[in-house]
Amino acid sequence: MPRPLTVGRLVELVRETLELDQVGTGGLEREITSAEISGPGIVLAGYMERFVGNRLQVLGETEVSYLNSLPHESRVDILTRFLSFPIPALFITKGQTPPAGLTDIAAAAGVAVLISQLKTNEFYRRLWPVLEDLFAPTTTIHGSLADVFGVGLLFIGKSGIGKSECVLDLVERGHRLVADDLVIASRRGNDVLIGRGHELQRHFMEVRGIGLVDVRAIFGVRAVRQQKRIEVVVQLEEWDSEAVIDRTGLDGVTMTILDIPIPKITVPLNPGKNITVVAEVIAMNHLLRYSGINTAEAFNDRLIERMRRATDVQRYLAEDVE
Repeated sequence: MPRPLTVGRLVELVRETLELDQVGTGGLEREITSAEISGPGIVLAGYMERFVGNRLQVLGETEVSYLNSLPHESRVDILTRFLSFPIPALFITKGQTPPAGLTDIAAAAGVAVLISQLKTNEFYRRLWPVLEDLFAPTTTIHGSLADVFGVGLLFIGKSGIGKSECVLDLVERGHRLVADDLVIASRRGNDVLIGRGHELQRHFMEVRGIGLVDVRAIFGVRAVRQQKRIEVVVQLEEWDSEAVIDRTGLDGVTMTILDIPIPKITVPLNPGKNITVVAEVIAMNHLLRYSGINTAEAFNDRLIERMRRATDVQRYLAEDVE
């Protein structure tokens, strides 16, 4: 189970990126439960019925100017009500000084106040991708992930089938290793699946009979990459003469990972098959489809057109009874 994201952990990750300084010392232990971040808006005017209180909150120049314009009693009342919600942390952009009374009220409520030197739009632009990554739905997959001609191929199959050896051969041919044995897949947006390796075993491979291999040390930094989008799943299976195998590519099969359908290709293994070349062809064929060229459909359309023409000729000859 992943450890919860606290304000303190987030600050450690983005302190330099967001140019943060904390006012006071409390509130860092609060847990962040949502990737959303927003400004309080009309909440500062007293309308709090539709306020979502579990989000990170940002005070820009407009909000600070408005608070500074209020009488002391009104400002204290609004800030007290505002900070009574379970707000994880409060950010103030453009290096502005907190409005009078805010620091004490936040300390009493246990809310951390952090000041960023960035402009508000730039602050949002830098923080959103970090939160999206931290809160992305994640799962682990037993397999090997490689970047082949820019296409992320995820090799899966039972233990010992040859996934690692296939990826190692691809690396030797100039392609890149992303992760071996354990692939951490994260969903980004509606249809993007990003795969990476665990930080402890990243770029190490287990090759049966040899042991652990440091791919980066042997083949160089160009032979590895930190993460890659998973675009095709390659299922390696032992050869079965009675199994039904798709021989045309017309019957598209997908594998659903984190609710995202990923094209899946099953490759039966038999002695003498060059699985590395097959993997390269899978990647290039995917690139063709991405550019709008579907080889199987094009061949099928050509075959149907040829049969239609043959039928037309036969019909013409049958009707020619002179």
